[in-house]
Amino acid sequence: MECSKCQKETHRDEKSKKELTTRINRIIGQMNGVKKMIDENRYCDDVLIQLSAIDKSIKSLATQMLDYHLHNCLVNSIKSGDESVVNEITDLFKRFG
Repeated sequence: MECSKCQKETHRDEKSKKELTTRINRIIGQMNGVKKMIDENRYCDDVLIQLSAIDKSIKSLATQMLDYHLHNCLVNSIKSGDESVVNEITDLFKRFG
């Protein structure tokens, strides 16, 4: 049974939120550009190049999030005695592996 009080949260400072939001907005812009390219019947090679760039942008964002998670969330949980986060991080590595 899930409840709003049971959900874990990550508290980020405003600078971090702004950086992440900026990256996400850039990715959204890239995706909108690909949609426009498809609407305009652009050459497949050009669309695929843009999709590759988007893939790299998403991987970079995920790496940034993982780095923050390891250095902040994970460390803080272990310091407070919650070692269950080790399983959590193992599962994350499996997803990205």
